[in-house]
Amino acid sequence: MANPRLPGISENEEALLYAKLNEYNRGRAPFKEAGVYLVVLPRPGKPNYSLWLYSPLPEKQSILYIHDLSPDINESLRIASTMFYYSRRCLILMDYNEKRMQSNGDDLIFFGKYRGHFLHEILKIDPAYLSWVAYKFIPKIPKQERFVKIAQAYHSIHLDIMIRKSREKRSSSRYLGELGEKLTDLKLKVTRVRLEDDPYKTRVNGTTPQFFVKQILTLTNASGNLVIISIPSKNPSAVSCTLSGIEHEYRLGDIIYIASAKVSRQYESYGSKYTRLSHVKFASLNV
Repeated sequence: MANPRLPGISENEEALLYAKLNEYNRGRAPFKEAGVYLVVLPRPGKPNYSLWLYSPLPEKQSILYIHDLSPDINESLRIASTMFYYSRRCLILMDYNEKRMQSNGDDLIFFGKYRGHFLHEILKIDPAYLSWVAYKFIPKIPKQERFVKIAQAYHSIHLDIMIRKSREKRSSSRYLGELGEKLTDLKLKVTRVRLEDDPYKTRVNGTTPQFFVKQILTLTNASGNLVIISIPSKNPSAVSCTLSGIEHEYRLGDIIYIASAKVSRQYESYGSKYTRLSHVKFASLNV
């Protein structure tokens, strides 16, 4: 399947985006085996990107609507990739297909307290009821059998979301310092490393692309408080989201000593508080 042309961004930005998406999908299951999550491009009357599931589960293979995302492609992919980071399913971009993306009422509940509602609505408000429909409701006619298969496909989305929540433990973390405050003598442990191209420094030298890759580190202190720092590369790489061989690559479990840093941002995500640090000066132990 050819990658669709993305509106509102340059060809270079598009190429970088698809390279990151390929990296995200590396090692995930084939779509014929597990299905695939789809980020569908905006269309007339629908300015937002939208999230869908292609599922091989129903007898007639289906593309099932989940919810709308953002009008911005980068934000939409951030939401989708974060939500399904631990899923076996790939994430791809595609144009809207009116013929294949019509529900025909197959996912409309025809009984009980949610009669007249769609299964994608119940996914958000009552996943336990969705589970009951998927595995306890007994179909009586072929159309109801397809309805149950669709419910099972939506239930699999819920399971993907729950996997993420179970792996990313909600902590009782607290913010470090106050906005703008200078912090000193920090000892932090690396718990996550994410590589990201710097769009402002990445360039083409002749015919050779040069990627300046940032390491986005999530760290914790001895009390379990969460910290985010960004470490830019000093040397370019020929491959997107890949560090140059002469850059120091941080790994899970590494201990980092910081002589001083400034609190640049504080935010909460999924019940955990994060402190973002800037103007980071490493202690000599890290050199």
